[in-house]
Amino acid sequence: EERAESTIKKYERDIGRLMAWLRRGKEEEAVTKEKVLRWRRELLEEGKAPGTVNGMLTAVNGILSFLGWKECCVQLLKVQRRVFREGRRQLERGEYERLVSTAERQGRKRLKLLMETICSTGIRVSEVEYITMEAVKAGEAEIVLKGKIRTILLPEKLRRKLMKYAKEEGIATGAVFRTRRGRPLSRRQIWSEMKSLCREAGVEASKVFPHNLRHLFAVSFYRVSRDIVRLADILGHSSIETTRIYLITTGKECARQLNRLGLVR
Repeated sequence: EERAESTIKKYERDIGRLMAWLRRGKEEEAVTKEKVLRWRRELLEEGKAPGTVNGMLTAVNGILSFLGWKECCVQLLKVQRRVFREGRRQLERGEYERLVSTAERQGRKRLKLLMETICSTGIRVSEVEYITMEAVKAGEAEIVLKGKIRTILLPEKLRRKLMKYAKEEGIATGAVFRTRRGRPLSRRQIWSEMKSLCREAGVEASKVFPHNLRHLFAVSFYRVSRDIVRLADILGHSSIETTRIYLITTGKECARQLNRLGLVR
């Protein structure tokens, strides 16, 4: 199904957890629907969030279906659609700007420009490698991922900054964001470098991760354009329902909107 490497690894971990659970309970290794249901129940009793449990069940159901054991598959938990996003995970624009300023103050040009690139284009962290010198010169990057091809436009100001950075670093071709050995930065490296800014920037670590820059782009783009269909295309979503999740606001912001209605005299 051409899943991303990180998704495949997660599925392997989740399936491995079921296998470990079966062995721990000295169960026969043969899987039955009843055992999977019991495993699901125990995950919830351990305090796992319903969304986390559903993610694990998706992996397990996938391998069971592939093996032809669909009778062992179980239903995902029914989770009510979220109306608000947790404030402790919502990265605000001011916090993003503090992260960028902190990276600049620390002399970490690559990290500063990397965060600006993700946040101004809405790309996934796994798509950073497609920001090449060839793409910068053309003003657009062609991303091939998950069996889909889409074109991302690079803002003119970003292009100028990328060109200047590449010239300083002696990068003439290939990926702009690379290690000393010339390899594209990995997801783990990007995650780790961003986290290292938290304390000095005064931003909670729970808000600082690459995907939140993509969320901030989505919210910012929608506030300007009010075009969710165009936003879905830019983000590479096949369903607008997925895009809608990106636009969920915090409860505090929704309360401000309600107060502005002025319907209570």
